[in-house]
Amino acid sequence: MVLLIGLAGCADRNDHFNGSPVTRIAVAGSEFDVRVRGELAEAVRRNPQYAPRFGPIRARAGFAMAEVSGCRIEQVLGDAAVALGLLDCDGRPRSWPLATGAYDCVQLDSWVSHGQGLEYFDYDCTPI
Repeated sequence: MVLLIGLAGCADRNDHFNGSPVTRIAVAGSEFDVRVRGELAEAVRRNPQYAPRFGPIRARAGFAMAEVSGCRIEQVLGDAAVALGLLDCDGRPRSWPLATGAYDCVQLDSWVSHGQGLEYFDYDCTPI
């Protein structure tokens, strides 16, 4: 019984985003619920995908957060299920969401940051 209560807590969203509107957006086969508050954005992956690596998911989640917020994404942290993005909105107030829907994306390039040990991906995405 205690285990079930502990696992139920995993399904809760981050308290920082309580009351923030949710925008569902699909990017290259990954579907996210995106919430924005202040200089942070959260992308929760909603669809099942077999053994997703965070590298491609990070890029898709970052794109989704940028489209919904209208801001540049400075950094994306998290895992294949939940990503948190640090926004750079140049100090401009925003009203969210700016975009919704689905995007078809083609991977253009990828590179590895040897200092951080992270793999980055560059996508070209168009609304579908």
